[in-house]
Amino acid sequence: MSLAWAYLLAAGLCEIGWPVGFKLSQQPELRLWGVAGAVVSMALSGWLLWLAQREIPLGTAYAVWTGIGGGGTFLIGVAFFGDALTLARALGVLLIVGGVVTLKLSH
Repeated sequence: MSLAWAYLLAAGLCEIGWPVGFKLSQQPELRLWGVAGAVVSMALSGWLLWLAQREIPLGTAYAVWTGIGGGGTFLIGVAFFGDALTLARALGVLLIVGGVVTLKLSH
């Protein structure tokens, strides 16, 4: 894996942090920490995406970034926040992951 792809993977993982931070901030005792975590995650994710886009085409980088963020956030929601896990929702996430893998393999 090239450094650009490592940056993109890290950017996607950081992309998970901001919706989780906003979710946590809905609890009054975590409001400040949740918002702060969300803001830091956004900034770090954006910076890492910027680094990755020096070598990875825009459309590929953006699709992979949002795919990692969306799929990861879905899994966190199911595992820690009681979000529903239905066959249709799981299939949707698998289609996203399949698209991300296809983009990586075709690069």
